[in-house]
Amino acid sequence: MAILINEEKKLFTLNTKNTTYQMKVIDYGYLAHLYYGKKMDGDMSYVITHYDRGFSGNPYEAQEHREFSLDNIPLEYSCYGNGDFRTPAFNIKDIEGIHGCDLRYVSYEVMDSKYSLKGLPAAYTNDGEKGETLKIVLQDPQVGVEVDLLYGIIEDKDLITRSAIIRNISDADIFVAKASSVSLDFVTGDYDLIHFHGRHAMERMYEREAINHGVKKIGSTRGTSSHQHSPFVVIAGKDANEDAGDCYGISLLYSGSFNCEVEKDQTDQVRLNMGVQDEMFEYVLYPESEFVAPEVVMVYSPDGFADMSHKMHDVVRYNICRGEYKTKRRPILINSWEAVYFDFNGDDIVNIAKQASELGVEMLVLDDGWFGVRNDDKSGLGDWFVNEDKMGGPMADVVKRVKDLGMKFGIWIEPEMVSEKSNLFKEHPDYAFVIPGRKPVMGRSQLNLDFSRKEVVNCIFDQMTAVLDKIDVDYIKMDMNRSILNVYSMTEGIQNNGTILYKYVLGVYDFMERLQARYPKMFIEGCSGGGGRFDAGMMYYTPQIWCSDDTDAICRLDIQYGTSFGYPISVVGSHVSAVPNHQTGRTTPFNTRAVVAMAGSFGYELDLNKVSDEEKEEVKAQVENYKKYWDLLHNGLYYRLTDADKSKGVAAWSFVARDKSETLVNIVTVESFCNAPVPFVRVKGLDVDATYVDEETGAEYSGQGLDQIGLPVPLKFGEYNAYQIHLVRK
Repeated sequence: MAILINEEKKLFTLNTKNTTYQMKVIDYGYLAHLYYGKKMDGDMSYVITHYDRGFSGNPYEAQEHREFSLDNIPLEYSCYGNGDFRTPAFNIKDIEGIHGCDLRYVSYEVMDSKYSLKGLPAAYTNDGEKGETLKIVLQDPQVGVEVDLLYGIIEDKDLITRSAIIRNISDADIFVAKASSVSLDFVTGDYDLIHFHGRHAMERMYEREAINHGVKKIGSTRGTSSHQHSPFVVIAGKDANEDAGDCYGISLLYSGSFNCEVEKDQTDQVRLNMGVQDEMFEYVLYPESEFVAPEVVMVYSPDGFADMSHKMHDVVRYNICRGEYKTKRRPILINSWEAVYFDFNGDDIVNIAKQASELGVEMLVLDDGWFGVRNDDKSGLGDWFVNEDKMGGPMADVVKRVKDLGMKFGIWIEPEMVSEKSNLFKEHPDYAFVIPGRKPVMGRSQLNLDFSRKEVVNCIFDQMTAVLDKIDVDYIKMDMNRSILNVYSMTEGIQNNGTILYKYVLGVYDFMERLQARYPKMFIEGCSGGGGRFDAGMMYYTPQIWCSDDTDAICRLDIQYGTSFGYPISVVGSHVSAVPNHQTGRTTPFNTRAVVAMAGSFGYELDLNKVSDEEKEEVKAQVENYKKYWDLLHNGLYYRLTDADKSKGVAAWSFVARDKSETLVNIVTVESFCNAPVPFVRVKGLDVDATYVDEETGAEYSGQGLDQIGLPVPLKFGEYNAYQIHLVRK
C-alpha cells in the first residue's frame, strides 16, 4: 500500500517508489506537515517544536499554553485568521464581509485509484499502473466551510499530486478569496527557488535565487499562464546541481492566471503556496456548492535536476498528455505562416506543399488567413467560414490537392477571439469581454470572447465543426493571441473578475474536450503567441505546444533550456525557419537550425521553394535523421550538458537510451574566438564501464572518459556551428 495510516497517532504516510510524504493530526485537531523527501520509515513528529514566541497567537483552547501557535507549526493547508501570520494558502469571506476561518480535522478516506477532477485536467494512471487517493476532510462549522484535501499517488512514477475541493456547508453565501492547490512547509529554510520568467518570444528563462526572508511571488494576472512566468518551479537545496542534491519539481495543471508564493519566515521555515491567482478573486459559493482547485503535480529527487526532470518528463508525457499522438511520432510539418503570412491563395498553399512533399515533409499546415474577411490581423476573427474567394474555391478542394501529394493537412484556428470588424461581433457584441460604458483595451486589434458562457462556447464550436466536418483535417493549431482584459460577463449575477476568469478556463477546457471527442484521431497543437499558455494543464488536451514565436535558433537555445526542466521535448513545437530570422535578423547555418529544432517535434517554418538546391538536399537529410533518431529523441532521457550561462562558449544537450546503449549529443557554438581553447563537453548518463563508438567517424571513447572529461568540440571557422554526434555502446 502506498498510503499508510496509523490510527492511534493519527499519522498519514504516503509512499512512492523512492519518496515519502508524511503528515499528522496534532493538538486541537490541526493537520501538520511533517516530511517530504527521500523514502524512509518511522514517525517524523519530532520535527514539530513548540516555543512561546512573542506576538504569535494561540488557539483559544490552548489557554495559557502559549508555546502552541500555528504561526510556527508546519501545516498542510494554512488558512487566514487562525493565528498563522505567514502567507496563507486559503482565505474565506462570509456574507458579512468577515475574512478568515479555522480549519480542523474531521475525517479521512482512502481510495484505491487516483482521483480525477470535474472539468479540470488531472494526472491519470495507465494500464498496469497503480494509483491511490487519500482524502482528508477539514472543516470550520462556524463559518460553514469544508475542505477536502486530495492527495494522489502514482507509486512507480514517484508522483504525488495535490488538489482541494472547497464546499459551502452553511445556509448563506460565502466567498472564496484564496484557494491554493498546494501548501508545502519546510521546517528548515536553506533553499533556492528556481523559476522561469520571460516575455513574448523569449519564454521560460532560467533564474535561480536564494529564498530569503520575506515573500517572493511570481504568477500571472493575464488570464493565461502567460509568457511572463511558468507555472512550474523548483525548490532546490543550496548544493543541488544537475547531478546531485535535493530538488522538488512542482507544476500546476492550470492554464489561467496563477499565483506562486515562497516565504521564509521569522524562524527560517519555508512555505510554498501555488494555485489560482487570488488577486481580484472572490469566488461565490452558494449553499451546498463547491470550488475545485486545479491539481498540482510534485516530484522529488535527491539526485539533482536531471533526475528530477526525468521524473517530471515521464509524468507529463505518460500521465498527463492524452490522445492519438501521446506517444506516436508526429508528422514532420511545414507551416505557411512565415512563408506567406496573410498573402496567399489556394495555389500558393499547394505549391508550398508540393516542394515540401518532394523533400520528405509529411504535413502542410495552413496558418492564419483562410476564413472570414481576414487579410490582416484587424478583422475576421469570430467568422469561422472558409473564404472561398481567397482560397480559389472550397477548402475541400485545396485539402484534396495537398493530400494527393501524399501529405497530411492541418489548419490554424483561434476560437477564443473576435474582431470588431466581424459578423459575429455585429450580431453578438455581448459575446465579447467589454465593460458597458467603457472603451475596451485592445490587444492585436481583437477582443476576448466570453468563454465562461456556455452559449458562446457552443457558438464557436458549432462554427468550427461545420468547417471541420467537411474537410479531412489531420491537425489543428489552436492559438490565443492576447491577454485577457475588459472582464465583464453578461451572465446574470456573475461580475466578479476571478469567478469569470476561472470559468473562462473551464470553458476553454470544455471546448477542447469536445473537439477531441469529436475528432479522436486529430492531432491538436496548443499555442498562445507561442509559449503564452505553455503549461501542464494545456498538455492534458494538446500533447504539443508551439514553444515560442521566436524561431531564431540561438534564442531557442535559452528558451528550450528553461523549458526542459519541467517539460519533455515531446510537447515542444520547434521548427527550422528562414534566415535572416524574421524575429531577430540573425543568420545561422541551416544545419544549426535543424539541430536545435530536433529538440522538439520537428518541422519547417519557411517556403522551401525559396531555398537553394544545396539546402534542399540538407532538408532531405534532416528529415531522414529526425525519423532515424525519433525513438531516441522522444523516448530517451534528456540531459542538459551545459548550464544556463553557456560558460564554455557552447550549448549542449543529449538524449540517452534508457538502457544506456546509445546517445545523441548535440552541440552548438555560441561564441567564436581566434586561437580558441578546445572546449570539452561531459557526456552524462552512460555506462562508465563501456566503450562507445562514434557512428560517423568510428572513433572510440571510454564511458568513464566521456563522463569525467567529455567530448572535444571541433574548432570550426564561422559562427554558430552545430554538431550531432551519435555514440553507440560497443
